[in-house]
Amino acid sequence: MVEAPPGLAVAWTGHAGPARSRTTAGSCPASRLLRPGDWAAATLTPLPFWAAATLTPLPFWAAATLKPLPFWAGSGSLISMRDDELRRILTDANQWWRAAAAGSDPTAWVGSHRLLRDRIRYDLGYRANVLDDITSGPLSDLLLVLSGPRRIGKSVALLDAAAALCGRDDVDPRQIVHVPCDGMRDRDLRRVLTLGRELTRSVDAPHPRRRVWMLDEITGTPGWTTVLKAARDSTSFGDDTVIISGSRWAAGEDIEGSLLTGRAGTTDARRVRQLLPMTFRDYLTATRPQLVRPPWVHPADLQSTSVRLGLDALAFDVDDYDLAWQGYLTCGGFPRAVAEHTHTGAVSLPYLRDLAAWLRSDVDPDAPTESVPALLSGLTERATSPLNARAASNALGYSSNHTFARRLARLTSTFAIIACKHRDDAGTVVSNSQAKVYLVDPLLAWLPSKLRAGLPEPNMTTLSEMALGVALARAVDALDEGRWVAGDTIGYTRTASGKEVDLAPVPVPSPAGSVRTVPIESKWVDAGWRNEAKVVEAKYAAGILATKSLLDLDHPAWAVPAPLVALLLA
Repeated sequence: MVEAPPGLAVAWTGHAGPARSRTTAGSCPASRLLRPGDWAAATLTPLPFWAAATLTPLPFWAAATLKPLPFWAGSGSLISMRDDELRRILTDANQWWRAAAAGSDPTAWVGSHRLLRDRIRYDLGYRANVLDDITSGPLSDLLLVLSGPRRIGKSVALLDAAAALCGRDDVDPRQIVHVPCDGMRDRDLRRVLTLGRELTRSVDAPHPRRRVWMLDEITGTPGWTTVLKAARDSTSFGDDTVIISGSRWAAGEDIEGSLLTGRAGTTDARRVRQLLPMTFRDYLTATRPQLVRPPWVHPADLQSTSVRLGLDALAFDVDDYDLAWQGYLTCGGFPRAVAEHTHTGAVSLPYLRDLAAWLRSDVDPDAPTESVPALLSGLTERATSPLNARAASNALGYSSNHTFARRLARLTSTFAIIACKHRDDAGTVVSNSQAKVYLVDPLLAWLPSKLRAGLPEPNMTTLSEMALGVALARAVDALDEGRWVAGDTIGYTRTASGKEVDLAPVPVPSPAGSVRTVPIESKWVDAGWRNEAKVVEAKYAAGILATKSLLDLDHPAWAVPAPLVALLLA
């Protein structure tokens, strides 16, 4: 099936063979999917990633496509796994069960596990904290969805969480059930939930105990939300902690309706989480720990008195922050890339090829290998201006506008790009307007020139603006759960004279109620910044110009080095 990106839903209509009713792929049993060879029309519409399918006017990057279903999409072409196969998957994936049964160290497996062992070669000490509340707090009935790009370390984060839980005195290691879901069907998933509890039933004496289910890469399994919904409603699975991870979303899965409405637990913990590349703060911690990292600031308070005092105290070190920022803009935040760049001064060609292979498999698997580098290069060149999709499609040689739009939709679904939408003075998205498109990690902008001769290198001005936009988007989503996947984080605006402000104020929650973020204009310069500052001052009376290394707090609009802005937002 064709995957639906976060922020887009899919309505499917069969067009071959006998007439059949319209249905949403993934929400029906496998036996009712369209048969092999059928043609299906996918209409994508801007909705939260968990929303029900609908037919509405398409945004600039939505796509409609006619594509034959692959040979394996038919109801009888895949055979469900046998119980002995599922048991082997479970016992192999949960090595701590044997240790607990034998009374030996339940964390000894960490040293021999392939993923964790391989990490040692690229380990700078960085650990994602996205599951820290699970590993350190009391077990609960929380269900959470963890998403993010491939190669970012979601599976490693789950294993780190399993190791931390195995080391707790109040948790029996057999309460932890790790399930690698790649290749499973809905019937396999339904059966593995039964087998996982059966194989760990010894922990239920003398009274039942919660499990911690780690369902890795489940989101590619058609019908997974229906299976989990039934299990949450009718079995002890509804009392367990459940962590769901995935890199993309199967079409038609109603995550909010099936799982997040009344079935995500009774705690106030965050239920929708992203594991994204390392922030600039993470990068500094791992590579330049001697540089002071100012505390996080609410994006509505970037010009507060405390921030002014903190920035003044760091004025002597702006050149070192500038060099660190250039390093970050060169290697990005994928942990292995950061380690390779730190150790050798460059990201290795094999890892760059790995990232390109991920993008090609998810975005354009049937096109020539150079298609994704050319697309990323074209988007990078146009990132600082609203994207004219028709002109870009023609310039990049796509056969049709909807083909180009489909590539953008898939890049969004794999967390490779984010939209910076046009907003009005109230912070509301302007309908039928063009959005800017930012790459989520700087390394993705370097892939084209590193892998294909003749494609240009990105410039630091563009990289800095994109990185700041992503930093603000992450800050907004951290304050208001679900904004990233709903495509409602950042935006640019225009003044009366037609000039643009890169990151316009958007509404965000605060202890005092709804407030608006401080406007930010990216201006990667060391001089000549006041003309741009006057544009921001005329529009908003204050704001921040994110410069290269210039720090000047003597005007209504401050000049603050971009790396310090990124640190304040992280």
